[in-house]
Amino acid sequence: MANRYLSRTLALQTLYQWDFNGTHDEMVDDILVYNFEEFAPEFDDEHFAQKLVMGVLEHHQEIDPLIIKYAPEWPLEQITVIDRNILRLGIYEMLHDQEIPARVAINEAIELAKAYGGPSSSKFVNGVLGSIYKDCADSLAEKEERLEKAYQEKKLAREAELADKEHETLQVEAHLPEESTVDAVEDQSENTVS
Repeated sequence: MANRYLSRTLALQTLYQWDFNGTHDEMVDDILVYNFEEFAPEFDDEHFAQKLVMGVLEHHQEIDPLIIKYAPEWPLEQITVIDRNILRLGIYEMLHDQEIPARVAINEAIELAKAYGGPSSSKFVNGVLGSIYKDCADSLAEKEERLEKAYQEKKLAREAELADKEHETLQVEAHLPEESTVDAVEDQSENTVS
C-alpha cells in the first residue's frame, strides 16, 4: 500500500533527524510535523507515521540491544544512521506492532533500505531482521495466526456484504418491467393520444 510506504518514509525521516540531532525525544513531534508539512502537506495517514515513531521511541531501549546482539560485527554507533533507524522501525513493527505481520515488517524495512540506504543496506537489514525473526519464530507465529484469522474474518464479511448487495440488485432488477413491456406501454399510450 503506497500510503503506508509514504508513512514509513516520513517516520524514517523523522527518526533519522531525531538520531542525527542527538536523540532528544522532546524534538520528535516538531520534526514529524515539519516532515509532513515539507514532504506530504495534504497526506492524511491516520497517524500511522506518528504511531511508528512513538513506538520506536517507547521501545528503543529494548530495540537497540537487539541490533547489537544480531549485528555483532557492527557496533551500534558505527551502523549508518539510516540503517540503524530502518532496523529500529523494522524491529518495532515486527515485535511490538500487533497489527503488522512480521514478514511484512521485514519486507517493508528491506524496501526502505533499498530506497534510502547504501548498496549493501538491504542485505544487512534482511540479515539482522531475518535472524531476529528466526529466534522469535514461536512468539511471532501466534501473532501471524491471529492476524491471518482476523484477515480471513474480514474477507468473509466483505464477501457476505458483496453477496447481499448483489442479491438486492437482483431483486430490484426482478421487479423492473422488461423493456418490451415498457415499449408496449409507450406504444399503447401513443395510440391513445392519436
